[in-house]
Amino acid sequence: MRVITYNVNGVRAAIKKGLWDWVKAADPDVLCMQETKAHLAQVRDEMSLFESLGYHVYWHEAAKKGYSGVAILSKKEPKHVEYGCGIAKYDEEGRVLRVDYDAVSVMSVYMPSGSSGDHRQNFKFDWLDDFYDYTKDLKKAFPKLVVSGDYNICHKEIDIHNPKSNAKSSGFLPEEREWMTKFIDLGFIDTFRHFNPDPHHYTWWSFRMNARARNLGWRIDYNMATKDLEADLKGAKILPQAKHSDHCPALLELDL
Repeated sequence: MRVITYNVNGVRAAIKKGLWDWVKAADPDVLCMQETKAHLAQVRDEMSLFESLGYHVYWHEAAKKGYSGVAILSKKEPKHVEYGCGIAKYDEEGRVLRVDYDAVSVMSVYMPSGSSGDHRQNFKFDWLDDFYDYTKDLKKAFPKLVVSGDYNICHKEIDIHNPKSNAKSSGFLPEEREWMTKFIDLGFIDTFRHFNPDPHHYTWWSFRMNARARNLGWRIDYNMATKDLEADLKGAKILPQAKHSDHCPALLELDL
């Protein structure tokens, strides 16, 4: 199973930049998208193109148009689809979507950003506490679980191009980094780091200062897998050649 997570920063804009052709070539079994920024009714025709490739389309949109939202495209029809996490203030922003198969469950998650100010940073801290508790309970019921998505957090200094100057930046705050350690200690594997110990691998770049061309980035998109899946992990990569967004995709390969 090939699982790809991709914050597309607006699915309509990404499709105009060639997302459909890229998905056809990459051929993931499961594509987890974040920040779709569209209601399904607005992109029904576009999604029919992905259905023509053999995908089932699952969509959890934000109440507010043009904002947030997650989706999963799956080659295999799951036995169950779970929309949201059951907490209204997060579900109305379209942040969690999960598909369950016999051998594994895969979640597409778009964690909040706190970069716009204290109000959203406090919202993000609330989310981190609540999502931790939610996931702690969830993995008891679904021990083979992949939590894919945009976490909006760099875990370690190796995951960000300039850790010193970003020490007080949202996404690299000590409290956020400590939460990532705590989350992994629940029994998760950062699958990219499981296979790749090297620096200078990022999944997001600012549009400013020619950051992407200079590879001045942040690694904030993850495929986290429970330790119950460790024997099934076959590879993990970041795919920076895909340029439909300010993020790039991250791939996890499983042998189930």
